[in-house]
Amino acid sequence: MAEPDLVIASPAGIPPAPTDMGVVNDLLDLLTAQAPGAPSAVGATSGGATSGGTTSGGAANGTAARGSATIGPAPAAPAAGAAADDAPASGAAAPRPWAPWVPRRVLVTPSALGWAHGAAVVERAAALGAEIVRLKADRLTGLPDSYRDAKTTMAVVVASPSRRRPQPIPPSADWRFDLAEGCPAHCQYCYLAGSLAGPPIIRTYANLPEILAELPPLIGQGSVTSRDPARAAEGTTFEASCYTDPLGIEHLTGALAEAIRFFGRTEAFGGAPAQLRFTTKFDAVAPLLTLPHGRRTRIRFSVNARAAERFEGGAPRMPARLAALRAVALAGYRVGLTVAPIMPLPDWRAEYDALLRDAAAALQGVPDPDLTVELITHRFTPGSREVLQGWYPGTKLEMDEAQRVRKTTKFGSTKWVYPKPVMVQMREALEDGVARHLPGARILYWT
Repeated sequence: MAEPDLVIASPAGIPPAPTDMGVVNDLLDLLTAQAPGAPSAVGATSGGATSGGTTSGGAANGTAARGSATIGPAPAAPAAGAAADDAPASGAAAPRPWAPWVPRRVLVTPSALGWAHGAAVVERAAALGAEIVRLKADRLTGLPDSYRDAKTTMAVVVASPSRRRPQPIPPSADWRFDLAEGCPAHCQYCYLAGSLAGPPIIRTYANLPEILAELPPLIGQGSVTSRDPARAAEGTTFEASCYTDPLGIEHLTGALAEAIRFFGRTEAFGGAPAQLRFTTKFDAVAPLLTLPHGRRTRIRFSVNARAAERFEGGAPRMPARLAALRAVALAGYRVGLTVAPIMPLPDWRAEYDALLRDAAAALQGVPDPDLTVELITHRFTPGSREVLQGWYPGTKLEMDEAQRVRKTTKFGSTKWVYPKPVMVQMREALEDGVARHLPGARILYWT
């Protein structure tokens, strides 16, 4: 027998999505005006038993949600728009923001609904039209088998103690912590294919206060910026969610904004220098522009040669990313470029030179962006190639072992990289391009 309908109630302490993004008009002019926030789902009803849970248009939570003190206003969804214009960043009209990703189904566990953050995520997804499946137990059930269904499914769960424990992540930062796992984009070279097991759904964590509480005790204990004199000014660095694109789901989770606020409060780390870092391919930065970040967050944009855009389905084009780079830099954030994955594409020298020239144009006149650059070449493992070719059977991405060199990692696994002569040529060209177009930038590493 189907369970009774669920009446959707706004969880205590969670305000509805804001109806106006506007404040820093000079910055928002760089992007198009944001659409009004989605309305609250209060009062919606529907029901029925599905996949071991109850479906509804939003979250029903009969008990007081935990951790409500850390939850800020729900972020407005970015305005829906088509792909960005193909004009270069320099002198081009501001491209339209990318359409936000909205899951078709959201699976939520009982424990996740016990957290104010988790309940808020469910409410935002319901307001955008997602089907909400309230599971009867904390074990995820009803996971889709196909790639298409998995990439339109989000699960709201509680991170276990092992999941919320930060891990070292050289050479990028001292520590990595996860706000979510899984990505809404469809990049044909995606490194998550070899890193995450199971269907490629997105999992977002409800117990955000517990995740953030793990970070302050690690001040000064990392092995990268904590010990490298050349990067000591960055303080202890924390990489947010390298297993997802956190900005791509921020309109649903609000977790990135909360992490930025957390790092912006110097007392959270006892006054010690600390920096939040994350990388994104998305451009919906307007909700972040007025946050009290205290210049303790570095936003890096994953960029590539224009010829590589065909491998990056579901992500904004380069002009949109560079416009977003300028917007956050003008808002006082420290910024970076993650040029990845670097590939010897046709006419690659001119392609990457044009990318760096456009990046310089995007940052023209920005005072002290403290720009960093990370240069990462393409590589694959036997396992990731198998998964990617299953996801994208028609891909034109080169993953031919005959054109690569086998490299054994320190953990004994195998990856296939470009031959040394190719690597040397690409490194010289990219580093020369950075020196010419972005002379004030710091190259953190080449890999």
